[in-house]
Amino acid sequence: MSAQALVLAAGDDVAVALVPLIAGRTAEVRGAKAMRIQVRDAIPFGHKVALQDVESGRDVRKLGHVIGFAQVAIRAGEHVHLHNLQSHRGPRA
Repeated sequence: MSAQALVLAAGDDVAVALVPLIAGRTAEVRGAKAMRIQVRDAIPFGHKVALQDVESGRDVRKLGHVIGFAQVAIRAGEHVHLHNLQSHRGPRA
């Protein structure tokens, strides 16, 4: 199976979808980490998928850098986007 998501740096909490990911299916992840994840939400091409569970309030990393914090608990395989990720640069909800 070819990679469906890409991890950009070893310490990342998310991978980037290389194709639209379908909820309920397993996705092959390659890059800085190689693994398989069970996709929980439909995830559009180019969007982020959680690689592991992230507690509410915890920083989330992509490209080895903190891109924000989890507004709610995020489970592995869930879509990581504006509905559950808050930037440290913007106002807090």
